[in-house]
Amino acid sequence: MITHAHSDHARPGSKRFLAAEAGQELLRGRLGEDAAIEPLPYGKPVSLNGVQVSLHPAGHVLGSSQVRLEQLGEVWVVSGDYKLEPDPTCAAFEPLRCHTFVTESTFGLPIYRWQPQAQIFEQIHAWWRSNQEKGKASLLFAYSLGKAQRVLAGVDPSIGPIYTHGAVEKLTQVYRAAGVSLAETVHVAAAGERDWSRALILAPPSANGTPWMRRFGAVSTGFVSGWMRIRGARRRRSLDRGFVLSDHADWPALLTAIEATGADSVWVTHGYRHPLVRWLSEKGLQAQAVETRFEGEQDEAGEAVE
Repeated sequence: MITHAHSDHARPGSKRFLAAEAGQELLRGRLGEDAAIEPLPYGKPVSLNGVQVSLHPAGHVLGSSQVRLEQLGEVWVVSGDYKLEPDPTCAAFEPLRCHTFVTESTFGLPIYRWQPQAQIFEQIHAWWRSNQEKGKASLLFAYSLGKAQRVLAGVDPSIGPIYTHGAVEKLTQVYRAAGVSLAETVHVAAAGERDWSRALILAPPSANGTPWMRRFGAVSTGFVSGWMRIRGARRRRSLDRGFVLSDHADWPALLTAIEATGADSVWVTHGYRHPLVRWLSEKGLQAQAVETRFEGEQDEAGEAVE
């Protein structure tokens, strides 16, 4: 059962995969054309070895899911990655009542509190316009699956032309095919030689510091990520600007989501596990940390395409 198509959650090698119908094309790109993917509409239950299984929106990226499992009246929900903020590029998080809730905690510290996303897009717009006045291209790094498309759904395309790195363009076309409305883009490789000084260029973080950047001349660099909440994260990447926009729940949203489940037992995984476990335990819940192989918001694999 695959919650979504990010590389730290979708791994090849299984004989069969169960995943949300909305994300099957993204998942096929990750797992290969020959992968045996069984697409399941949100909310439709199936029986697996006596357990009723259904997938429900997680609000993380297109096709992201929570997994609900029920047997003999006992209900568990595995959240996968999720956020509660509105996002026009994917179905909204659906609170599910359960006895045990397995939650991510990527940003499970009280310091992580997101500003309203409208404010973040205004910051991006102001940076873009300022760069135009200085004759610089605006090179914005964002994860190619999910974050880049969320940026394209939120930016004002009247400010200037928008170009994409190949890894971003490939996945953006999958979103468009799924009916998601996004700003118009042109693949950098198809643009030819031109004046980039009015452009917004979307690229994955892996493109930072590579020869691919040289074609744009003078640039200002920015990065869209929840990690930009910590100033040191921006300095370590040698970026001009950081914009705090995440596809994960912040601290208040984690607490809200957990409370909405009504669960007495909470398993915490994938991030700052122990601070969240401590807080939940102090509130009287049965909470425990569960270690996973991958921790935190990952740069995606397979982003070398230009």
